[in-house]
Amino acid sequence: MTRIGAFENQLAQLSAAGRLRRLSPRAGRDFSSNDYLGLAGDPGIARAVAEAVAAGVPVGSGGSRLLRGNAPEHEALEAKAAVFFGAETALFFSSGFAANMALLSTLPQRGDLIVADALVHASAHDGLRRARAEHVFAAHNDADAFETAIRAWRRRGGTGRVWIAVETLYSMDGDRAPIDALAALAEAEDAWLLIDEAHATGVFGPAGRGLAAALEGRDNVIALHTCGKALGVEGAIVTGPRVMMDFLVNRARPFIFSTAPSPLMAVAVSAALDRIAAGDDLRARLAERVAYAGKRICAPYGLPRPDSQILPIILGGEGRTMAAAAALQEAGFDVRGIRPPTVPDGTSRLRISLTLNAGLDDIDALSGALADIMERVS
Repeated sequence: MTRIGAFENQLAQLSAAGRLRRLSPRAGRDFSSNDYLGLAGDPGIARAVAEAVAAGVPVGSGGSRLLRGNAPEHEALEAKAAVFFGAETALFFSSGFAANMALLSTLPQRGDLIVADALVHASAHDGLRRARAEHVFAAHNDADAFETAIRAWRRRGGTGRVWIAVETLYSMDGDRAPIDALAALAEAEDAWLLIDEAHATGVFGPAGRGLAAALEGRDNVIALHTCGKALGVEGAIVTGPRVMMDFLVNRARPFIFSTAPSPLMAVAVSAALDRIAAGDDLRARLAERVAYAGKRICAPYGLPRPDSQILPIILGGEGRTMAAAAALQEAGFDVRGIRPPTVPDGTSRLRISLTLNAGLDDIDALSGALADIMERVS
């Protein structure tokens, strides 16, 4: 076998199983992106970056934050984000993936316990694999299951700190975590609460501060706000007590050993925070689309009224799901099929993402195409 033969064999196996991924250009009406408020092309954000370029802000950072890569734009963003989200301090990461890995692999210590929701993001899973602490998964969105896991660990002799890791809005199901019940549990158990607001930041909460906005500033809460979704830019902001951010700066390998994000991206994120702070109009327009899609897409298939901008249509089988997605793409709609291992076996689905890049007429058109295509692939 040649040096690359083993890799060719694995790719062939993926292809035979219908799971081979390929990159493809953007095409069709946007029902798949996470650009929920349509800010990826926002003129105000672009103007802020252009003005920064004209003022001499460099494109590259030149190194990690602990070397020469710590720019004034990074520090200005962090100070602004801390005030905006109501936390003691903030730390800017290159991506939500890097931030999630850093939090879970760095903060929980040996002898601690991490209880994570069963459907947390792949980045959290990678962080858990590298964590010093023991970890277990609790049934999805079941606060009682979290409590049961903690109590069982205590009975086995666990004496360390407990860390509760959840998302406020889940990217494949579009459902919300019982955040108030989990916050109460964290208080009762003297636990830390790690909150991933990736799909909620910008869309929910006062001024778009997220579904857990009321919890920010507590001394046992650390929140992650991804910038590459509703903010339309790139990177991630972690907020929490200053001592925890200082600990990440000193111990988090994904932060220490990564080249700092472009100072221009820090400018872009800062402008995006301004836009969502004044973005009640954007959130109202998105809420209108969600309600309309509930009538035109969810109701005809007996699906529950959507609780967010993410609408899953679970078809079960991978073949049926991917055939439906391909037919929708051929008809001019960018709808993607999601299958294992991204979602559990038997729950392959069409993930419909509602954004301000698609209007009510686009939702009408998608509804009509779905009715035809679902009959063909049933």
